[in-house]
Amino acid sequence: MTGFARIRRAFGEGEVVVSLKSVNHRGLDLHFHMPTELDAIENDVRGAIKSGVVRGHVQIHVSLTRTAGEAAGLNRPQLDLYMTAFREAAKAYEIEGQWPDLNAAMAIPGMLGAGAEAGEVGEEVVKAVVEATAEAVVALNVCRAREGAVTAAEMLQRCENIRGLVSRMDEIRGGAVAAFQKRLREKLADLLHGAAIEPQRLAQEAAVLADRSDIAEELMRLRTHAGQLEAMLAGDGEVGKRLDFLLQEMNREANTVLSKTGGLGDLGLTMTELALEAKSEIDKIREQSLNLE
Repeated sequence: MTGFARIRRAFGEGEVVVSLKSVNHRGLDLHFHMPTELDAIENDVRGAIKSGVVRGHVQIHVSLTRTAGEAAGLNRPQLDLYMTAFREAAKAYEIEGQWPDLNAAMAIPGMLGAGAEAGEVGEEVVKAVVEATAEAVVALNVCRAREGAVTAAEMLQRCENIRGLVSRMDEIRGGAVAAFQKRLREKLADLLHGAAIEPQRLAQEAAVLADRSDIAEELMRLRTHAGQLEAMLAGDGEVGKRLDFLLQEMNREANTVLSKTGGLGDLGLTMTELALEAKSEIDKIREQSLNLE
């Protein structure tokens, strides 16, 4: 599910801002964008995110601004390198009258802050970053939950559509024996060139064919799986991966219905259309299930 959250948290020496942006993904894919001085606490931030997010492609942006003490100064060695590189590039490409953009220079990671001679990140900074991350995860999940509720409602409607298609196929199924008798009679008439066919024998053969092609069990399973899908969506916890397996089973049952109802003329065409509609609904639910955690 998609979502966005941004949290600001002040501490003794400055302020930290944590932004989280998530989009759909089959697993949990984390991408960090943090100042180099925070590299040592990436695992702490990762743990805070994993505690509340199981699935999704998540972009993590962390900025750190120091406003007090020695750490608030300008990183002059880095600025000197920037200015030297600018002048060399201007000379090499014969660009005159151009001045370096100091606003762009100040935005370079590490240009403002601890500087090159700073020591390790203090406990206060670690605490501020981790707490801001945990708070951002909560806000992100609120956003994702709203989208999830809308997605779940649409999936439930499609599930209800599948129930309706199964009921219509079940009603049509009652005429299958008569259709098999007609098809068998026509085939035997062609083979026997008009010879008499014993009605009892015809009925027996038609019953055997109808039994082999009966879709009652497949329709029953589709109904059962639809109920399980609804229960999963109504329950708590992770459902995305379990839904994927259940939808594979539902698709298998729909394919079996298609394979069993061929050759029944208009009756078979109607059954085929209904089964294809059911498959379409199942596929759409599967696409939506990829967005759920």
